[in-house]
Amino acid sequence: MKEFFNSLRWQDGVEILVLAVLLYHGYRYFRATRGAAILTGLLAILILLTFLSELLHLQVIGWIMRNFFLFLSIGLVVIFQPEMRRALAELGSSSFFVFSRRKTDQIDKVCAAVEQLSNKHYGALIAIETDEELRPYVETGVVLDAAFSNELILTVFHPKTALHDGGMILAQDRIRAAGCVFPVSQRELLDRSVGLRHRAGIGISEETDAVAIVVSEETGNISICYRGKMEQGLDREQLKEHLVEILSERNEADAGEKDSSQEKPGAKQGKPKSRGNDTIKASERGKSTRR
Repeated sequence: MKEFFNSLRWQDGVEILVLAVLLYHGYRYFRATRGAAILTGLLAILILLTFLSELLHLQVIGWIMRNFFLFLSIGLVVIFQPEMRRALAELGSSSFFVFSRRKTDQIDKVCAAVEQLSNKHYGALIAIETDEELRPYVETGVVLDAAFSNELILTVFHPKTALHDGGMILAQDRIRAAGCVFPVSQRELLDRSVGLRHRAGIGISEETDAVAIVVSEETGNISICYRGKMEQGLDREQLKEHLVEILSERNEADAGEKDSSQEKPGAKQGKPKSRGNDTIKASERGKSTRR
């Protein structure tokens, strides 16, 4: 054992670290693909057969397993060909290593969709995933995994559709799910006009680090919730400014926690009014702050 440790080099530690990082990010990237189930089943069979061949000294099976890995590498290229093309494209655009980066054009699309919901008085609740995954809440709704589009959002939140009462989850510029059930905040709020949709927006921002956008069905007011705080009566430009500020803060902070508890959405819009434990601020256009 002593000779084994004496033979170790610092380069060995670097190799282990590089391989661990590659395997981790490879797992995160491919786990949600259709080929992931195939790969999981294939690896399970290979591990089982290898274990049996070593345990029972099955020479023929052992020989087959040793020579099968060459064909396996070719098969993996065929199985994951779409995912590998997408990964290489992202690597070429330098976005592969910055998973939490939110592009300005994507924020513009979200703000444009929210503005249309507000103009049509469609009640809406949208949660934007940041560092913490919202998979438990995705499972409570209907998984869509669709490309982001204004038409799809307007359809989902149309008052006559089956999913309009639930929450929508956005992650990595895609609509992951709709009709999701979010936790309702149990805190005592001074503003009694705040309804369940707004309480759910506050609740998801309390339980996770997600950013929630709420559109009132009665007034069309736009609200944003972050870390248990809510600001109401926003227009499109104010909403964009808040999203850029919050998501930039999440991208720059170490592990998304350092100093984030002291940051408040909309700090550049002036000092908000404190109402109990949540923050509510009227827009400069004088919109109503009721639900």
